[in-house]
Amino acid sequence: MNPMEEVIISKVTLNIGVGEAGEQLVKAENLLRNMTGQNPIRTFSKVTNPEFGIRKNQPIACKVTLRREKADKAIKMVLEGIGNKLRAKQFDAQGNVSFGIHEHIDIPGMRYDPDIGIFGLNLSITFEKPGYRIKRRKIQRRKVPSKHMVTREETMKFMQDKFQVKIEG
Repeated sequence: MNPMEEVIISKVTLNIGVGEAGEQLVKAENLLRNMTGQNPIRTFSKVTNPEFGIRKNQPIACKVTLRREKADKAIKMVLEGIGNKLRAKQFDAQGNVSFGIHEHIDIPGMRYDPDIGIFGLNLSITFEKPGYRIKRRKIQRRKVPSKHMVTREETMKFMQDKFQVKIEG
């Protein structure tokens, strides 16, 4: 196989949406810090929604981006919490996969801490092939050709081979 056609994990994003600023958001940040060993950043609301009591530019969630070995470790950890099963609809057309876990205590090795509470979290995995740098570089930036894009099927095969994931319907 051509090494330029090999699918690799670009990044993994762990996200906890709290819906409000304050003590809950700080607890969610502490949880992500304990899980990953990295400092999370806050994400802010884009619109005002009075029904949920959210104002524009109010911090409502936190996320952490992992790459390389930390990314692999996080994927394995969260997949064990959901029984190494994913649904086909969790893979998008660009070959990325996103899934969530209802309670972080379902992850093996995570204990319930009364100071933090229980949070659900979302995990998004972004895949790419070598050569995607042309999309991000400063000089002579180009589009990635369609024949070099990661497909849904390639991502499914990668997840089955590397993480022994069972893909259902």
